[in-house]
Amino acid sequence: MYLVPVAGSRDFLVTSGSTMAAAEIARQMTEGARNLSLSGHVGFDGMPDQLVNKSVCQGFCFNILCVGETGLGKSTLMDTLFNTRFEGDPSPHNQPGVHIKSSSYELQESSVRLKLSIVNSVGFGDQINKEESYKSLVEFIDAQFEAYLQEELKIKRTLHNYHDSRIHACLYFIAPTGHSLKSLDLVTMKKLDSKVNIIPIIAKADSISKNELQKFKIKIMSELVSNGVQIYQFPTDDETVAEINGTMNAHLPFAVVGSTEEIKIGNKMMKARQYPWGTVQVENENHCDFVKLREMLIRVNMEDLREQTHTRHYELYRRCKLEEMGFKDTDPDNKPFSLQETYEAKRNEFLGELQKKEEEMRQMFVMRVKEKESELKEAEKELHDKFDRLKKLHQDEKKKLEDKKKSLDDEINAFKQRKTAAELLQSQAQQSGSQQTLKREKERKNFF
Repeated sequence: MYLVPVAGSRDFLVTSGSTMAAAEIARQMTEGARNLSLSGHVGFDGMPDQLVNKSVCQGFCFNILCVGETGLGKSTLMDTLFNTRFEGDPSPHNQPGVHIKSSSYELQESSVRLKLSIVNSVGFGDQINKEESYKSLVEFIDAQFEAYLQEELKIKRTLHNYHDSRIHACLYFIAPTGHSLKSLDLVTMKKLDSKVNIIPIIAKADSISKNELQKFKIKIMSELVSNGVQIYQFPTDDETVAEINGTMNAHLPFAVVGSTEEIKIGNKMMKARQYPWGTVQVENENHCDFVKLREMLIRVNMEDLREQTHTRHYELYRRCKLEEMGFKDTDPDNKPFSLQETYEAKRNEFLGELQKKEEEMRQMFVMRVKEKESELKEAEKELHDKFDRLKKLHQDEKKKLEDKKKSLDDEINAFKQRKTAAELLQSQAQQSGSQQTLKREKERKNFF
């Protein structure tokens, strides 16, 4: 059985027979067909060009978190890194905690637009008690993950034009002490390594000698490994960049110098720092690792940093968050769980917990009412007992007063009787005295 094209149409006839017969029928039916020539190349190998054009039209975003103590040149390095003097007011350093300051800028190179966000940790390491200095950083990173997750969970999502504020790279500035990492650095990087791509850099590397700098790098990497701190490793799985990334991984941490001042060296104007003893050229690889950092961060691995942020750090946060919410991929029988079943199970669980809490609150309310009633009864009983005691006391006091009043009345009556008797005796005495006086007067007159 064969499919034979019908002349002048796109239909086919189903026929049977030998191969020669079928070929003859096909030849006869296609003699009148038109020959069409292709206007261009046909294939799907133009898909990368389409993606490039679409990405260029949409533009890109890149977010950098700068963490380090005050005075290590974080803002200067950002200006040097992107060859732009970013406008911004100086931040005060008199706040009690670490303050997160985020600034966004629109940059363009050729026809490619980049929305750059620079997040600075203002006041990091300024406090006397540095125990909780990392909390502001962790909370800020988690807040960006949470905002993206909430956008993903919306019914009507707008991820195609959503401004991604997740941190893609964390430049951790290490003070050029030449000895070892500070406890603050180790604790902070340990808290951040599961949330962001950490690239450690030694700031102001021109303040330490070359031999001491190499020893300092080895000391830093050994301390990071011994303390289990996972820093960002440049990927070596892509053959095109495997060699350069493998070489650059051996140079970590990068020792950098930043400067926005341009000095004429020879016939060229170059970014450098001039000292009484000489000049440090920022873009001279013999002087510092600034060029290595710029190549790795911007030119070679910027897209990998963005991809690692999404596939590793954000996915870890998303998985933990959804597991906290009760969502799982499989049920106890290792069967796939649908979103509807998961939602219903979580909803029933929530309603059950709600009813349980409601019943507990009701029982607690009843128990508290009973306790209050018993307290009121006890208080009422105490009041009655107190009233009876006061009443008895009042009666006793009243009886005492009545007895005292009676005794006072008796005393008053006795006093009145004594008074009457005394007045009577006094009047009798006065009468007898007057009679004797008259008798004496009479006797005196008779005498004379």
